Amino acid sequence: MPPRTKFSREEIIQAAVRITRRKGLEGVTAREIGAELGISSRPVFTWFDSMEQLKEAVYEEAKILYRQYLEQGLSKPIPFLGVGQQYIRFAREEPELYKVLFLTKLNGKTGGAMASLKFSQDLARDSLMKIYNLDGKTADRYFRNLWLVSFSFTTLIVTGNCPYSDEEISAVFTEMSLSLCKAYKEVPGLAEGTFDRDAVFSELVKK
Repeated sequence: MPPRTKFSREEIIQAAVRITRRKGLEGVTAREIGAELGISSRPVFTWFDSMEQLKEAVYEEAKILYRQYLEQGLSKPIPFLGVGQQYIRFAREEPELYKVLFLTKLNGKTGGAMASLKFSQDLARDSLMKIYNLDGKTADRYFRNLWLVSFSFTTLIVTGNCPYSDEEISAVFTEMSLSLCKAYKEVPGLAEGTFDRDAVFSELVKK
């Protein structure tokens, strides 16, 4: 059977995603796309003006998949714990797509850790407000701080340097979540940054 001469934009994107999973985003080239689909590299540029544009499409596909992971987490009995578990799972199962979302900044503007933090935060905000009885600002602070813990673990995972089991990671999440929730509810002005730091610590260390 002769090779196909026409491929859709979506087929080219999915080919790029498969290559990314095997070789990382830097492995996505017109030649690799052609080899993956059994065609020349020229049809890539029928749909994309540049390889950077195609890589941005891979980034968007990674976001879609990541969102599916987070939505599964939000459906759990303890939504934020579920989100944390799914975030870890995404890093373990899709390390190269994790790098695309969290460790790569395309064109100096798209992607990167902070963009993905906001994307995750927006998905989780309503659930945090409802389940943990927090206002929007406090929910965002709560999520940000726990996300920074999560980011530390997932970066260790995708770089092959994580010595912790899922059970140990879950225990850290539980400790941090409990500590933050208790602090935000019991220390007036903590979420706003208006609390008396010296007075609070002075009382705390006496206990």
